Amino acid sequence: MPTSQNISAETLPRTRTALASPALVLAFVSAAAFALSGSFAKSLFDAGWSPGAAVAARIGGAAVVLLIPVVLTLVRKWQTVKGSLLRIAIYGVVPIALCQLFFFNAVAHLSVGVALLLEYLSPVLLVGWAWLMTRARPRALTMVGAVCAMGGLVLVLDLAGGQKVSVEGILWGLAAAVCSAFYFVMSARANDNVPPILMAGGGMTVGAAAILGLGLAGVMPLTFTMSDVVFAGRQVPWFVPVLGLVLITTVFAYVVGIVATRGLGSKVASFVALFEVLFAVIWAWILLGELPRTIQLLGGLFIMLGVVMVRLDELRGPSRRGQGYSVDLAVGVAGQKVAGLD
Repeated sequence: MPTSQNISAETLPRTRTALASPALVLAFVSAAAFALSGSFAKSLFDAGWSPGAAVAARIGGAAVVLLIPVVLTLVRKWQTVKGSLLRIAIYGVVPIALCQLFFFNAVAHLSVGVALLLEYLSPVLLVGWAWLMTRARPRALTMVGAVCAMGGLVLVLDLAGGQKVSVEGILWGLAAAVCSAFYFVMSARANDNVPPILMAGGGMTVGAAAILGLGLAGVMPLTFTMSDVVFAGRQVPWFVPVLGLVLITTVFAYVVGIVATRGLGSKVASFVALFEVLFAVIWAWILLGELPRTIQLLGGLFIMLGVVMVRLDELRGPSRRGQGYSVDLAVGVAGQKVAGLD
């Protein structure tokens, strides 16, 4: 295994190829698709929709769109996937439904920027989880990359100025970060017997049922209207942003995200996902006319630098301290039954 001291000329092209791997490209595409949700949802909120109703429409619509492929996949692959149904259900409840609920509760007590920063601590949580489970301290390049990426996230969120802070909000935000980390760990199983379409569609179905239950219980208010909304400066029917939420930011984003995470591993994929915040700023600029500040663009460069560092460290292979940090988290801990999901 080449080290930083003896990388050969033959190794460098492979490293450059891996940095531009299809999985990495898909991870960026998924982040860009997820980031559109803010622009679509904003038009619904301005028309009187509650966040809970937007989430219910988003996940419930995705469950309907994926229903037929999910049923067909279940029929054809029942013998191989029947043992994973509980894991699919947990995927729908924790990374999908509870993550949304915890984040919205965080927003109720904090500014959106601080709530996002807390939720996007999930890459740091994954670094700590790998350190705990493998007893192998992350190498310097990963540590520096993590600090650089999180610093860039702070700049993108532009947290300067008066920000609301509350202990309850911080706890909700950290709970959302844990659920977000679950998403990457559960999506990263490289040799998973569950097809991405079934993992996403099955999870959406369970998640939609959970959110509907929370709405009926009054935990997540469900208020909506069928009047026209303003999107990208134009008045459009309410179902236009709803379809965008369902088809682009949910069905497409989750399926592509699962494929990308299985190729990259949970650690690298979670760092690439930080670009969702930067993409959200860019989409808001294009669709809503909200011009990003220079400090936000600078933050994007820091995130990019951090992701490159983490990815390069991943490509170096296991450290000499053990099967350590560069091993895909979901696979490297599989022998210890990650999160007890099997």
